[in-house]
Amino acid sequence: MCGIVGYIGNKQATPIVIDGLKRLEYRGYDSAGIAVHNIGEPIKFLKNAGRVAKLETEVNKNVPLGTVAIGHTRWATHGAPNDINAHPHKDCTGKIHLVHNGIIENYVSLKNELDQAGHKFSSDTDTEVLAHLIESLFRGTLEDAVAQALSRVRGTYALAVISEGDPAKIVAARNSSPLLIGIGEGECLLASDPSAVIAATKKVVFLEDGEMATLTPEGFRIKDLGGDELLKRLVEIPWTLEEAEKSGHAHFMHKEIFEGPEVVANTMRGRIMVDEGLVKFGGLENYAKHLANTERLILTGMGTAYHAALIGEYLFEEIAEIPTEVEYAAEFRYRHPILDNHNKATLIAVSQSGETADTLAAVREAKRRNVFTMGIVNVVGSSVARETDAGIYNHAGPEIAVASTKAFLSQITVLTMASIFLGRMRNLEITRAKELLAELVALPDKMSRILEQEQVFIDLANWLKDAEHVFFLGRKYNFPIALEGALKLKEVSYLHAEGYNAAEMKHGPIALIEPSFPTIAIVPQDSVYEKTISNLEEIKARGGPIVAIATEGDERILKVADAAIFIPKTLEPILPVLTTIPLHLLAYHTAVARGCDVDKPRNLAKSVTVE
Repeated sequence: MCGIVGYIGNKQATPIVIDGLKRLEYRGYDSAGIAVHNIGEPIKFLKNAGRVAKLETEVNKNVPLGTVAIGHTRWATHGAPNDINAHPHKDCTGKIHLVHNGIIENYVSLKNELDQAGHKFSSDTDTEVLAHLIESLFRGTLEDAVAQALSRVRGTYALAVISEGDPAKIVAARNSSPLLIGIGEGECLLASDPSAVIAATKKVVFLEDGEMATLTPEGFRIKDLGGDELLKRLVEIPWTLEEAEKSGHAHFMHKEIFEGPEVVANTMRGRIMVDEGLVKFGGLENYAKHLANTERLILTGMGTAYHAALIGEYLFEEIAEIPTEVEYAAEFRYRHPILDNHNKATLIAVSQSGETADTLAAVREAKRRNVFTMGIVNVVGSSVARETDAGIYNHAGPEIAVASTKAFLSQITVLTMASIFLGRMRNLEITRAKELLAELVALPDKMSRILEQEQVFIDLANWLKDAEHVFFLGRKYNFPIALEGALKLKEVSYLHAEGYNAAEMKHGPIALIEPSFPTIAIVPQDSVYEKTISNLEEIKARGGPIVAIATEGDERILKVADAAIFIPKTLEPILPVLTTIPLHLLAYHTAVARGCDVDKPRNLAKSVTVE
């Protein structure tokens, strides 16, 4: 939800940290700051409300020298996004500086205690309490003070601390908020996301909850909070710096929408055997017996990942014939779900980042109850990937825009393949499996045909941008896509939009229909086509304008809809991949037409790592 970058080595740290912050700005952009230590001199720091570019302008006026630095880009939780609340925060002496992601739940009681001891606070944040708490415990060794401070903290954190009193080191720790160490030649980097270190190194070590690291130019060591030293596995980041650049596109969101065909192809690569009617997942091979006997699936996620899970419910029940339910991850552990039959149930967590706090909490609750867990994640080495019993990587590459597009397409693709994988262990006939797999393989070309119609979306966006409210309607497999379309339009254009099952309109929402209230209807020629047409006739009769997402060759739709976007024919379970693309493109171009900051929508961050 916020971004952390740190550097210690033999180079000037300021430009390295600023570059890392720019790569992490999609995680938070309310404010930014940097603290730099030139050993033997006082720590220098700069911070301000606003984007990293504003911080960079100030830094460039008088670049702080030093080979040790920590930086932060913030998405506000406690305290308004202003200069005072921006990170880094310091103690009373100004000798200890730290940056922090997460929420300190008991900060009020700690602050009261420190206040009574004479500490003076200057911000409204929970984070500043950490700096003063470490100050109160510091006796010459920074890692000892940090460990003692964290033993008193209740909440979530990823943090980095530097001190004039114990120089030439960065102390870092994590609990339920991502943090990694990048390993270079004579240098170490610290970040909350691999994209911040990829320009310097592809070799990283991921910290786990309850672990603390000390970074020096010579290397790093990691201990648990009890002081026991730990050995960690080195991981290589599987993508390049170039993959995270815009490559000539105006926005990352535009680039990532147009990467959709390649992403879907990469998601399937090496996993589909059409002639045998089989799907192969290396991460599931050792768990085939459990999965073959699974009697109940629980899918969980938040936001866009939740919409993918809703599609998975249709897929697993129709193709694999397994009873499936979908849970908001945020509600899962609080509603006391019944999970007695742990040998026959599987929880599947869907998360692009693999760090979504609510989804991670759902995984941990399921594991606490001995339920088998699977992860569908995009980020290698992420928390969900590490903590689930088994999993499937999306292979979508880095996704920088806050609004998820290509990762959502890869999630749907993985869920479709997984339903076939499980179905072939049960009653799914090989002929049906081969038919579905052949259509999956054909998807990238069909997706490209939709993207070639971009001017249609630009024209529709110029009409839609003046609306105040928009309905998105779909049925069966495309009901979750209606929810996704509404979410994307809200996220990036700030238009009020609602997604509904088309049949639900006549149970209340149709009262809102009037000529100024457009409807985006997903109405391909599927098993509920006639019923959806009937629902649209009700809207048309009340003067509501309709834009339809329809199947190529459907002439009837233009008698109901005012305009149509046509997609290629495919099998019904495969439709969501194709029907998603028009809605993502429409949201993008509407946001552009309205002058919105497409990649960094207001009030949003890429990865929600706090509850």
